[in-house]
Formats: sequence, C-alpha cells, structure tokens
Amino acid sequence: MSKLGIDQDALIDLFSQASAKQGEAVRKAVSDATLKALQGRELTMKNIKAVVKTITEAASAGAAKNIAPPMDVEALLGKALAGMDAALLQAVEANRKALEQFVAQGVSLQEKGLKTAMADLEKMEDTFYATVSKAVEGGGEQMQGPWTQVLDAMKIKGSATGGGASAAVQKLMADTQSAVRASRASGMKAAQALVDSYTALVSGVLIGMSQGLQGQAAAAPPPAAAKRPRAK
Repeated sequence: MSKLGIDQDALIDLFSQASAKQGEAVRKAVSDATLKALQGRELTMKNIKAVVKTITEAASAGAAKNIAPPMDVEALLGKALAGMDAALLQAVEANRKALEQFVAQGVSLQEKGLKTAMADLEKMEDTFYATVSKAVEGGGEQMQGPWTQVLDAMKIKGSATGGGASAAVQKLMADTQSAVRASRASGMKAAQALVDSYTALVSGVLIGMSQGLQGQAAAAPPPAAAKRPRAK
C-alpha cells in the first residue's frame, strides 16, 4: 500500500492476469482506486499528479508481466487510461461546484486563490497527459510503445477530463458575467428607488423647514409700534 492509499500490488496483479475481455472491470478498478486516492487528500495539482503517476506505474508493471498478445495489453492500458480519466472528471466536477459557490456569493474569479484554481482547471487535461507520459518514460521501453498508442488515441478523441474542464470554465465565466449583470441591475434599481423618492424627500425637508419657520414666527414678540413725532 502506497502512502497515497493505493494498493499497487493489487493493481499490478490485476494487470498481469487480466484479459482483454475483462477490460471494463479493469477500467472500473482503476477509476475506483484513482478516485479513492484523490478523495483521501487535498485536491491540489501536486496530489493529482502523484496519484496519476502511481496508478500509471502500477498498470505498467502489471501489463509488462501479462502474457496476453500485444494488442490485448494495449487495450488494457487503454482501459487504465479511461479509468483515470473518469476519476479526474469527478475531480473537475468537484472544482466546478466549489468555484460556483464562490461565484454565487459574488467573489471574483480574479481573486488570487480562485484565479489559480481556474488556471489549474484549464490545464487539467494537459497535466494528465504529461504525468502519464513522464511515468511511462521511467518504466522502461517495453511499455512505452503501447502507452504512446493509447495516449495518442485519447488525444485525438479528447479526454472526458478535458471536455469537462472546458465546459466548466465556460460555465463559470458565463455565471460570473451573469452575477456582474445582476449586481449592476440591483445597483440600478437601488439608484432608481433613490431617484423616485428624491422629490418626496425634498418635500419632507421643505415641510420640516416650513414648520420650523412657523414655530419661530409664533415664538417671536410682536414688533413695537412706531412712535409718531410730536407736533411743535
């Protein structure tokens, strides 16, 4: 068991003994192992790369021991890649939901932490491919050919991770624009309400001023009568 919580020995045994007919079971096992490892720690890019690297290395080690025909081994590696892809799509969704909560509360995606999260989301697919490629390079030449084939095939088709990340970024940007428009609209409504009440406010002030003047007039003593000069 690795420090990431991944049973590498179990995965190695799985890939060393699996046949092409068991491809779906392999895909699910890889997806479950990847997702479980991701759920057991902070969802940072560093941890994501560490999990993908460990899963890829275990799959390579097991596939290298498999006596099945090369095409079957390649198919199994394709299922391994698909399993990791499915788990990473869940990671993308988790990021999207978390970011949506901040957007809904009016937090700008340009804030330092959220800006980094958006950048990581955008490059999730590239990180996935690069991590698998690097892990394969360190595992010997035997598996490099099959892995290259399945990676190239996925790059042409596009991964679920990449598609999900792209859709998430677009939606978050649209939600941000909607939030800005809603904020502006509420600001305009508030301003209009002030404008509408302005004349009433002025009338109230004027009434208060008038009452004050009347009070002052009532309290003031009557003016003294002017004295006429005496006739000489």
